[in-house]
Amino acid sequence: MATRLIRPDLVTSSDGPFLAAAELTQNEARTMSSHSHARGQLMGALSGLVSVGLDKQQWVVPATHAIWIPPHCVHSVRSYGPFSGWSVFIAEPHCARLPREARAIRTTPLLREAVRRAASWPGIELDQTQTRIAEVIVDELAASQAQSLGLPSPEDPRLVRITDALVSDLSDHRRLEQWAAWAGLAPRTLSRRFVTETGMTFAQWRQRARLLRALELVAEGVAVTTIALELGYDNVSAFIDMFRRALGTTPGRYLANEIPFTAPARPPAE
Repeated sequence: MATRLIRPDLVTSSDGPFLAAAELTQNEARTMSSHSHARGQLMGALSGLVSVGLDKQQWVVPATHAIWIPPHCVHSVRSYGPFSGWSVFIAEPHCARLPREARAIRTTPLLREAVRRAASWPGIELDQTQTRIAEVIVDELAASQAQSLGLPSPEDPRLVRITDALVSDLSDHRRLEQWAAWAGLAPRTLSRRFVTETGMTFAQWRQRARLLRALELVAEGVAVTTIALELGYDNVSAFIDMFRRALGTTPGRYLANEIPFTAPARPPAE
C-alpha cells in the first residue's frame, strides 16, 4: 500500500487547516479502488496521465489538467505509467462556493504555483500569508471552466451493451443503424436515448471514447501509428487531426509540452 504524503486527518476531517496539499511522483502504474474523502479533492497532473472513475463516468486527467472531486464522492483512481502531479484537500465548509459536481479543469500557472507553495506547508493552522495563497487556490477552482474529459455511461442495458462493445474495440466502424439492429432497438430510439442518458450523440460519445483512450496510449509511450490503427483510423493524419481539434495540439507536441516537474521520489498521496 502506498505511503501517504499527507496526514490522514487532513483528508478525512475538516478539522485543522482548511486546505492541505501534497506533491507526488511515481514510476509505475497504480490503481486505487473506490473510496471517498470528507474533504473535497483537486487532483492535478503535471506529467503522465491519471483517470478517475466517478458517478458512472470515467474522467481522464492529462498533463496540465486537474479534476475536482466534491466531498464524500466515491471515486477510484488509476495511473498509466510514470506520473507526476499533486493533490489538494479542501475542508467541506470551504467547498460551499465550489462546483457541486465533479469536473475536469485546465490548470493555470497561478494555480500550479500556489499549489506548489501549499505542498510545502507542515499541516498546521495557516498564517495570514498561507491563508491568502490557499484562498487563491479556492478562487482559481471556483472560476474554472469545465473541460470535456469525462465519458458518461448510459443506464439502458441495450445502450450499455453497445458502449461496452465499443470500448472493447474502438476500431469498430459500425454505423448507428447497425449498432441499433445489433442491440435490438430502433435507430431513432438509440439516437434519442443516447443523448438523454449521456448528454452526447452516439458519434460524439464514440469520438470522446477514442480521444480518452488515445490519451492513455500516448501517456504509455505507444507509437502514434499504433494508436491510430487501434482506434480505427484509416491513416495517421486523420488521427492527428482529431487529436489536434480536441486538444489544440498534436500527440507529439502534447507530450513535449508537459510541464517540467521535479517531485520527491516517493509514492503519491490519495
